[in-house]
Amino acid sequence: MKIFRSWELTEDKVRELLTRPFADEVEVTDTFMERTKSVWGEPLSPEEVVTRILGQVQARGDEAVIEYVAHLDGAHLTTDTLWVSEAEWEEALEQVSVDFMQALKTACNNIEQYHAQQKPQSWITVEADGSILGQRVTPLDRVGIYVPGGTAPLVSTVLMCALPARVAQVEEVIMASPIGASDVMNPYILAAARLAGVDRVLKVGGAQAIAALAYGTETIPAVDKIVGPGNIFVTLAKKMVYGRVGIESLAGPSEILVIADETANARHLAADLLSQAEHDPEAASILLTDSERLARQVRTEISIQLESLGRQAIARLSLKKNGLILVCRDLDEAAAWANVCAPEHLELCVAQPFAMLHLIRHAGAVFLGHIGCEPIGDYIAGPNHVLPTNGTARFSSPLGTEDFVKRSSIISYTEAGLAQFGPDAIRLAMVEGLDAHANAIRVRLQALGEKQEGAECE
Repeated sequence: MKIFRSWELTEDKVRELLTRPFADEVEVTDTFMERTKSVWGEPLSPEEVVTRILGQVQARGDEAVIEYVAHLDGAHLTTDTLWVSEAEWEEALEQVSVDFMQALKTACNNIEQYHAQQKPQSWITVEADGSILGQRVTPLDRVGIYVPGGTAPLVSTVLMCALPARVAQVEEVIMASPIGASDVMNPYILAAARLAGVDRVLKVGGAQAIAALAYGTETIPAVDKIVGPGNIFVTLAKKMVYGRVGIESLAGPSEILVIADETANARHLAADLLSQAEHDPEAASILLTDSERLARQVRTEISIQLESLGRQAIARLSLKKNGLILVCRDLDEAAAWANVCAPEHLELCVAQPFAMLHLIRHAGAVFLGHIGCEPIGDYIAGPNHVLPTNGTARFSSPLGTEDFVKRSSIISYTEAGLAQFGPDAIRLAMVEGLDAHANAIRVRLQALGEKQEGAECE
């Protein structure tokens, strides 16, 4: 990893180092273009690929889904085998260990407890004039959760997406995840889905899964919202179907930013940075420190720990492309640059982490102190690990229970309330030039006046 000194760089250069590209800004490789040519007969951009998949699935339903699964994932499915059967589910549960199931149960318990605290509440207030105002919170009817495939079975993602939906009391939770050429769903993924309360599992991944969940097919029902991370095709597909369905965010590669001082352990910091680097070559691992000595120690320790990693090649490439250490003048400057980055994960590995917390404005999740490292949040602590990336922590939040409910306003007016506020509403409507709006209030006020006159005459 390269070590930079903040005072030797311009502000623009530091910002450039800390800024992550969005999905539609990622460079397309020659290998990717060749693969699209083999499938579609011509080289296509990711946007063109996703547009074609969405259009075909919307037009041809299951037939298109099955074709794309075969071409892109190598899986052989039919309309009868798109869904995980109960027999497949039972077989998967028999393959996983008792210890694994116990770990899942512990994680589920912590995640459910945390997300139960987030659940929005309905409320009603009665005004002095008797009018009633309030909010009604209702769960979504059906949601789709997307769980990536690949080399690592992301059981934690299953829990983080499904459990908040269950806490919110969503009626039906459908999970989509690719099975690949093996034609078999990973048993650990299925075990997590069963324990998290997933109702049905679709053996489909990629943009074709997002299309099927958004538009619906002959055998796949359309959902109200799609959540969960994925590759560039999944991300672009979610972006394109937004509006027809809801989405929680457009996820980018994983990120970690650590702020550390002399009290931090270089071995621990290196391990934390590598925990994200092993995710993906596009993942980012950044250390901000006020200690040049610590910076050098961490760089050395990373080189040592890299040699023993199973995903060493991925981590090494990630660090080469997106890893950096920035030595700052002090911790206040480090916090300021952290806010510019607005990272997915932020660790405060300093002597007084809670004293620094007020300086942090933008981060998906903040880990305070030398013990609670990022992976403990990924798996077991309870807060959600589906977090804003690419600097979007400036305006967005982690996935939570509130993502699976919607709010309806409640309004019930009395005659006294209409008499008090109706005239002002008419004035506002008239300024906007909306006569019918004003008249809907005016006729009621007129009727109210006639009623009062009649009562006086009696």
